[in-house]
Amino acid sequence: MLKTGILNPAVQSLLCRIRHTNTLVIADRGFPFWPQIETVDISLVDDIPTVLQVLAAIRANFIVGRIYQAREFAQVNNELVRQERARAFKGIEVIEEPHVELKRRVPSAVGLIRTGDTIQYGNLILESA
Repeated sequence: MLKTGILNPAVQSLLCRIRHTNTLVIADRGFPFWPQIETVDISLVDDIPTVLQVLAAIRANFIVGRIYQAREFAQVNNELVRQERARAFKGIEVIEEPHVELKRRVPSAVGLIRTGDTIQYGNLILESA
């Protein structure tokens, strides 16, 4: 039995299949469903867990080379939310692009983790290093 790290077996399985330059989506509760990629839904209630909580949990064993996020995030969220995200991204290259472009990357991802996050445009695509 696992005692530390990622305890969810579906998330653990998904992470074990990611290789160099593969991508993983961490999405909010309203993100569209893509039937062609594996989705692990760990949402419980609003904001549990959040996208940033999932990112923090997987960073211990996942080398993130870059993060893609929607440009709209900065336009609709307040300074406190933007600062929290900047702290969570420390040391990682961040690429901002229109949300429409971000969604075009989704079908090539290894999988998607759906959270309970309610932050507008809070979805991320992680590219492994």
